[in-house]
Amino acid sequence: MTSTPRILTLLAAGALALGLAACTTTIADPPATGPTGGANAALVTSGACTGDDGVTIIVDASALDDAEPQAQCFLTDESVPAADALTVAQVDVEGTDQYGDQVVCRVNGLPSASEPVGSTEDPAYVESCETMPAAFAYWSLWLKPAGGEWDYAQEGLSTLQVEPGDSIELLFTLDGAPAAPAA
Repeated sequence: MTSTPRILTLLAAGALALGLAACTTTIADPPATGPTGGANAALVTSGACTGDDGVTIIVDASALDDAEPQAQCFLTDESVPAADALTVAQVDVEGTDQYGDQVVCRVNGLPSASEPVGSTEDPAYVESCETMPAAFAYWSLWLKPAGGEWDYAQEGLSTLQVEPGDSIELLFTLDGAPAAPAA
C-alpha cells in the first residue's frame, strides 16, 4: 500500500500539467487554415485596419513584380509578435542562413532564388539568402505606431511587438527605390 500515495501524487501532477496546458493559448502555431477560410478567416481581412481594430500588414514587392502593395488587417486587441501576425496572415518570410529571421531575405518567394533580381547595379545578382542581402536589393521592415510616422523597425520580426493600431510593412528596395513606405 505504500505505492498508493506515490501513484496519487503522479496522477495529481499529470492532471495539473494537463489543466495548465489546456489554459495556455498561443498564436505561434496557428491553425493550418488561413485568410481564405477556416479558423484564421476571422483573424485576417483584406485591406488596412481601421482605427485600432488590429495590426495592418503591408507587403510591398512592387520593385520586383510591378504589383500593387498588398495590405491585410490582422484583427487583435492585444500586443503580438510581428512574426506571429505575419504567420497568421500567411505571409511567408525567409531569413538568412547567417542571421536567421533577424534579417529578412525572401517574402512570399521573392526575390527568386534562381533568377536575377533585375538590378542595374549588378544585373546578374541572384539572392542566395546566405548572409546579408545586397545593399541595392533588400527587404526592410518598417513600423508605423498608431498615430505615428513610418520608421525602420529597431528589432527583428521575432522580437518586434506590435500593438492594435500599428502598421508594419515589408518593403523591397531595388536600386534605391522605393526608399520608404508610401504614406
